[in-house]
Amino acid sequence: MVSFQALKKKANAAGKDGLRVVKMAVLGNYSTQILTASLKYAGIGVGFDFHIYEAGYDQIEAEVYDEQSSLYASEPDFIFLTLSSLKLQDKFYALNPTGKASFAGDFMSHIGELVGLMSSRTNAKIILNNLETVNDQVFGNFYAKVDQSFTTKTYQINAALIDLAKDSDRLFLFDLNGLIQYFGTSHIRDWSRFTDADLPFDVDFHAPFAQRLASFIAAFQGSVKKCLILDLDDTLWGGVIGDDGLAGIRIGGLGIGMAFTRLQAWVKELKERGIILAVCSKNEDAIAREPFEKHPDMLLRPGDISLFIANWQDKVENIRTIQEILNVGFDSMVFLDDNPAEREIVRINLPQVTVPELPEDPAQYVDFLQQLQLFETASYSPGDKDRTLQYRQEDQRQRLRTTLTDMGDFLRSLEMQISIGPFSPADVSRIAQLTHRSNQYNLRTTRYGESDINAWMEDPSAYTLGVRLKDKFGDYGLISVVILKKASDKELFVDTWLMSCRVLKRGVESAVLNYCVSMARENGFSRLTGEYIPTPKNALVKDHYEKLGFASVGGLWSLDFTGFDPLLHYINQ
Repeated sequence: MVSFQALKKKANAAGKDGLRVVKMAVLGNYSTQILTASLKYAGIGVGFDFHIYEAGYDQIEAEVYDEQSSLYASEPDFIFLTLSSLKLQDKFYALNPTGKASFAGDFMSHIGELVGLMSSRTNAKIILNNLETVNDQVFGNFYAKVDQSFTTKTYQINAALIDLAKDSDRLFLFDLNGLIQYFGTSHIRDWSRFTDADLPFDVDFHAPFAQRLASFIAAFQGSVKKCLILDLDDTLWGGVIGDDGLAGIRIGGLGIGMAFTRLQAWVKELKERGIILAVCSKNEDAIAREPFEKHPDMLLRPGDISLFIANWQDKVENIRTIQEILNVGFDSMVFLDDNPAEREIVRINLPQVTVPELPEDPAQYVDFLQQLQLFETASYSPGDKDRTLQYRQEDQRQRLRTTLTDMGDFLRSLEMQISIGPFSPADVSRIAQLTHRSNQYNLRTTRYGESDINAWMEDPSAYTLGVRLKDKFGDYGLISVVILKKASDKELFVDTWLMSCRVLKRGVESAVLNYCVSMARENGFSRLTGEYIPTPKNALVKDHYEKLGFASVGGLWSLDFTGFDPLLHYINQ
């Protein structure tokens, strides 16, 4: 467990230069000063300067119910509502039998009311921790049979909180209970501090608590890992395939082989969630592929890997090749390798790539990686499971590109087809996800939840555009989102324009602009106005409007339709 002082020292050494400001509010039923301080330090570690409004001690209701409270005046981007089971336990003990029986329902009604008020009065995302499951031993292990057990109530409430979060795209749960269970109550509690300062956790526990929460918040801001790059020998299986042969590598349900099978199972679940898997191995290609194709105990198969690179070149260069083909940022990549020397070489040459220091014992791989919380996410859509196929298709496109010297010939050979139209209800989750995950090709980097997207669809003064692309290799799916807002009788303002980097240099932006101009003209508009808001990650589009023919006007970009000629591209509609 990282200590509070170590977290503070690391943050102070890093400084706040260049960090993006995120406004937060923290409300708790216990003393939250140390948590708030820890959050500020942990925010620096994930690239954000957290400006935090901390409510007074146990002032949740006073802040939420009062429309003029400092909570709302602070205009937070995130509200963290943190509750200690120990404090709730005190209230539970004070109730009569009838009150004990209805405790879970009454609690959930109250939480639902608080969340509803905050949702109606702010645009903040609300994060609420689940409850620590405390067995007070009043009924011992007979607790499940008794409705007057506080232990039973914590389990009931946690189940109800999941349902509440599922029904709201503004409420998110933070798994505090899981974090406590991992470290163990005896390692996170200081009973003297609890009695003296109403502090339910040890000072040092606030450091991992804050780090986990900071990583979750960073995911909402688009700071997510998208690609897992895997070494093979002694990483995905035990032994060296080139020396030991197919029958000699250790994998399966016996002995140390079980450790590698557990890792493969976890990696495969990440792939099903939408994480891109790539292989980077110093090996002969045919030999490296053999376990994926022939070993009966391999859980990962060729179809699970988006990009497979096995050769004797330097791994740094191979990772650069993977980045170029997949077109994701280095800071979105995680590299797993059992060899300390290979890890250090990658860290030195590609410092943005996350390279975990794997334990020496493979039996510890999965637990170690899970606790790093590398693949935190703030969104999920059913289409994520198709991402592996999409990147395998992109590899085919890149191979075709190397055979053609003329870019125009390459684009024509793709036989691209585009479809552009209003947002579809079926795409709402994917559109909201794109606003959270798209960082590089995103003009204003505005993040929207599903309720926000639905509101845009219902706004009579707005025009929403979802853009899909496919070519002869496959379907890219929904790759671009545009939201236009009526600014005047003759002008439309570009509230949102983002695009997946998978379709860079395909001419999509030209096709989209042609469509926008045509649609705007048909609806009586004569001008488009756009804005570029720079972030540390979107310098890619700083010249977006200028390249498309917009003129700089007072800090914005304007395109008058008079004399506008449709832009050239090689995409069929």
